[in-house]
Amino acid sequence: MDINYNESTDLLFIRLDNKQQKVTNKQITEDIVLDINKDDKLVGIEILNASSRLNLENIFPLKYKISKKVVL
Repeated sequence: MDINYNESTDLLFIRLDNKQQKVTNKQITEDIVLDINKDDKLVGIEILNASSRLNLENIFPLKYKISKKVVL
């Protein structure tokens, strides 16, 4: 998984699958586009005008945690 932010275009791109592949773009809001592969799997998320949609200071530097608990 990769997360990239381009300050000059204000685009945040979250790549969930690093394989080179053809994708179909599905625009779900004015500023959010999903990248779907041929198997109908979500492989990327594009957020346009990201600085107005998100608090980028809370995203970078990226912190993460992996939970093995099942949440019901």
